[in-house]
Amino acid sequence: MRPVYMIAGGITKFAKASPRKDFRYMVKEAFDQAMADVPGLTLDMIDGSVASYFSDHFTRQLMAGIMVHDYLGLTPKPSKRIESGGATGGMCIQSAWEAVASGRMDVCAAFGFETMSHVNTWKGNEFIALASDTNFDYPVGGFYTGYYAMMVKRHMYEFGTTEEQLAAVSVKNHANALHNPYAQFPAELTIEDVLKSEMIADPLKRLDICVMSDGAAAVILASEEMARKLTDKPVRISGVGTGTDAMRMADRPSREVILLPHENAADYKGLKYPGVHSFRGGRTAAKEAYKMAGITNPLEELDFVELHDAFTSSEIQTYEDLGLCKYGEGGKFVESGAAGLGGKVPVNPSGGLLACGHPVGATGLMQGVFALWQLQGTIGQHFNGDDTLQIKNAKRGLIHSHAGTGTYITVSVMERGF
Repeated sequence: MRPVYMIAGGITKFAKASPRKDFRYMVKEAFDQAMADVPGLTLDMIDGSVASYFSDHFTRQLMAGIMVHDYLGLTPKPSKRIESGGATGGMCIQSAWEAVASGRMDVCAAFGFETMSHVNTWKGNEFIALASDTNFDYPVGGFYTGYYAMMVKRHMYEFGTTEEQLAAVSVKNHANALHNPYAQFPAELTIEDVLKSEMIADPLKRLDICVMSDGAAAVILASEEMARKLTDKPVRISGVGTGTDAMRMADRPSREVILLPHENAADYKGLKYPGVHSFRGGRTAAKEAYKMAGITNPLEELDFVELHDAFTSSEIQTYEDLGLCKYGEGGKFVESGAAGLGGKVPVNPSGGLLACGHPVGATGLMQGVFALWQLQGTIGQHFNGDDTLQIKNAKRGLIHSHAGTGTYITVSVMERGF
């Protein structure tokens, strides 16, 4: 495999609704921003694209990916559409990585979008719920807030996680977004604000849950030869991993914990794993990506993480899957400040899904764009001169996309420089 570099990225402002912009225009806006960062790159140098969007229902348009590819001026070059639930954006980046790593392409554009405002919120939740088993989970009230409420209830039972610890995630991520001009829901909150917000599915409240969005994002990946010609701020994708699990949680077997290099079996003696409290697919994706990137202790070797926090509970669960702390210690990890700006490993300095928003097909690409800018040291340049969220001297970061109840999960490690 050849080394693969992310050389540019762009993003639209995520919003509750963007009635003046259709999906093609939104992607073009993000794509043009990416192209502006590599002025030596021309359309004829791009060998193809990968499109990311979750649902045809939101656009009421089949073949939307090729329509964007055409709108960007990339026909008749190859393109394909990726769909894997909430992990669609992360899988899109990895598919583009594969195209370049294999030698099929030297430069590949990856773009994603969603226009969720085209339907009412209840209908949007129904569409999202179609990513569960429609013969089993869905008919018994299977909306995802219910699934995640059940999972965090079990996490609380097993490990003593508290509602205040969940709220701390929301406070942190919304506060980070105050400095992110692309975020949909920046807010200065207190723990009490979160605890008093409307109950949606006990114990998850409105401020524990991300919002639906319209938005688009794009990144450009290149071989080392092309990256050297086009940029002096390359970011290498040094590790990729993908994990899966059974669609129906009842089908997931009980096994021993999948160990990372810095862990011991004795740490988890007697723990029923993964149960419904943990994501085996997330741990599998992390282990694969860490092995490829040569990471033996993520807590010591990562400078930041952008992860899929569709719910405050899933951020806490993912700390554990990624090995930032032991299983059962995720609540204490956020409570200690370790995941905050200036903490041991800042998590979601962008604001994450909770505060940036979650236009599903764009979300994993949004993480890639913000991770790219962190590693290039250009957060201030792209955030209207505000560099509050810039992680000082960031050399290595991680992006994480998550689908369903952990059915597809991607982890990609990104590193500054050649």
